[in-house]
Amino acid sequence: MTISKKKHNQTEIGQISTIKFENHFIEIVDFIKKARIKALKSVNNELITLYWKIGEYISTKIQNAEWGDFVVDKLAAYIANRHPDLKGYTRRNLYRMRQFYDTYKNNQIVSPLLSQISWSHHLAIISKSKSSEEREFYLRLAIIEKYSKRELERQIDSSYYERAIISKKVSPMLSHSDKEGLPYFKETYVLEFLNLPEVFDESDLRNSLIHNFKKFVLEFGKDFAFVGEEYRLQIGNNDFFVDLLFYHRELRCLVAFELKIDGFKPEYLGKMNFYLEALDKEE
Repeated sequence: MTISKKKHNQTEIGQISTIKFENHFIEIVDFIKKARIKALKSVNNELITLYWKIGEYISTKIQNAEWGDFVVDKLAAYIANRHPDLKGYTRRNLYRMRQFYDTYKNNQIVSPLLSQISWSHHLAIISKSKSSEEREFYLRLAIIEKYSKRELERQIDSSYYERAIISKKVSPMLSHSDKEGLPYFKETYVLEFLNLPEVFDESDLRNSLIHNFKKFVLEFGKDFAFVGEEYRLQIGNNDFFVDLLFYHRELRCLVAFELKIDGFKPEYLGKMNFYLEALDKEE
């Protein structure tokens, strides 16, 4: 019995010690995570710099007529045969490095930004963008929003740049230091990922949005934090329900969504104003 009691006490002491020093442990874990992020950024920076140098070398040799295109083929074969441990230097990738350099060599504005996104991000932007302005737009957007490659490709495929220009509510060029030029609310939203049937109602729309929630939030913007669906507002003895309610971190305010599948009607605006007044008063 004495031994059992002793072990029990030791366990309690161990738990107390962990609780006592937990804040210290959290700080150390934070050091580790920050160091990891810094190391990954450093590796990416070196990789992008390397690809730039290779692209510059190849481009210069071809431009000066010292090399023909066949020499790039020979270079890829040489690396594959003599240095099989060096992966990723195929003919196709070597030409991509040349394209990368040729694309940005005369653009001093974006040069400092190039190492802030991954090589796969660059390939998506270069292959899918039609102009230097569009490339810079998506380059800055990827940095600001910290998009994965897949998220970035979806924004490009949904013509976010064109929609931003048409809305005339956003500068084509985004500032990296802040979100100046990046709209809090887009003029239009593309929700092709919902895969709704040809005939559907507002309930189907809401349910599909919730089911595809990650993609939905990505389309609206990462500053939107979800609060609830059919959010209940009690006004007097009556209950009213907001289809979707979000909190916007940058604006620090609630954002209500009223889903309608038909054309705009003036009474919709009155209903939304009613919801906003109720949220101001109750929430």
